[in-house]
Amino acid sequence: MAQTNVNIRMDDTVKRQFDVVCNELGLNMSTAFNIFAKAVVRQNKIPFELSLDPFYNEFNQKRLRDAIANRDNNTVTKTMAELEAMADNE
Repeated sequence: MAQTNVNIRMDDTVKRQFDVVCNELGLNMSTAFNIFAKAVVRQNKIPFELSLDPFYNEFNQKRLRDAIANRDNNTVTKTMAELEAMADNE
């Protein structure tokens, strides 16, 4: 079977941690990546779930940007629902 080299860029800390886990499993990183690649080919998908943290959706990001801008401008804006919720908690 012909072989080829693949170069992968990753964070140095992640690489070291990955190497430690592979060694504890009795593997080297090359073997671990080959196992991953074969699983992708066999299953025709990434063999684990990929998801986004809902905190980082566009709505929340806009709210955070607005809050930072309000803080920087020394202004605070609240919706009526937020004000009512604050009053209910007192």
